[in-house]
Amino acid sequence: MAKKLLDQLRQVLRLKHYSYRTEQAYVDWVRRFILFHNKRHPADMGAPEIQAFLAHLAMEGNVAASTQNQALSAILFLYRQVLHKEIDPVLLPSAKRPKRLPTVLTREEVRQLLNCLDGTHKLMAQLLYGSGLRLMECVRLRIQDIDFEYHTITVRDGKGEKDRIVPLPETVIPELRRQIERVRLLHEEDLAAGYGEVYLPNALEKKYPNAARELIWQYLFPASKRSLDPRTGKERRHHTDPSGLQRAVKQAAQKADLQKRVTPHTLRHSFATHLLQAGYDIRTVQELLGHKDVRTTMIYTHVIQRGGLAVRSPLDL
Repeated sequence: MAKKLLDQLRQVLRLKHYSYRTEQAYVDWVRRFILFHNKRHPADMGAPEIQAFLAHLAMEGNVAASTQNQALSAILFLYRQVLHKEIDPVLLPSAKRPKRLPTVLTREEVRQLLNCLDGTHKLMAQLLYGSGLRLMECVRLRIQDIDFEYHTITVRDGKGEKDRIVPLPETVIPELRRQIERVRLLHEEDLAAGYGEVYLPNALEKKYPNAARELIWQYLFPASKRSLDPRTGKERRHHTDPSGLQRAVKQAAQKADLQKRVTPHTLRHSFATHLLQAGYDIRTVQELLGHKDVRTTMIYTHVIQRGGLAVRSPLDL
């Protein structure tokens, strides 16, 4: 019964065009929820059982608030979209995420970090900082998303499934052109070997049946090897694994002797903070980051307030 239910869950997630990563996460959370309650069918359970599972995660699993909220989202998706059973959200409040200021690098620290990177990883890191991209937005870029004439990058299906336009730094244009040439040669090799198709969302694949083999749809940062698409079984060249850049940035931060916990997302935080320091207004930065609510962007104003709430220490006076 559980296996059949999980298959139904996968089908609905794919119909609604959820990413494969989200599909894997949601299916795993629902499986854990069922196993926690000794394989009872979710249709026979409700809010009390969901509360018990979330409490188990928080108290015994000691998971972060964001992880607990993802588990809740997965279970609610199952009830609403697969079982068509509404659960009163008042009975299942989301875990409160702690408010922490983001880690931000100075301009000099960014320079030191980038100097300790090379090749594709350096180019990707430059885009994270120079354009304010999220890690997955960067690895999912396709050739057609780069506009050299207008010096812009189109971020498609970003967080919240929204497209946005961000600046393309002039500094990276020569290396980006070389990267596209490398992708072109690799794509020609794949075509000659009888492959060359790239993953496209279902709607695009139906609308443009030949697009998957065109150069403009290829990933800007392709994987080094072809792999089997877990959904279709086709052998394709997917985008590079984000874990490679995560490791490279961590190693570069150690090499640069930066006394901060640095991740790829730190470069996006630094992008926002440095724009505000340069005098750009909060709404412009909000638009570039793709934040739905300006209050999310406002956290960077706290980072740049000198001396804590702009108060100068009496010791300095």
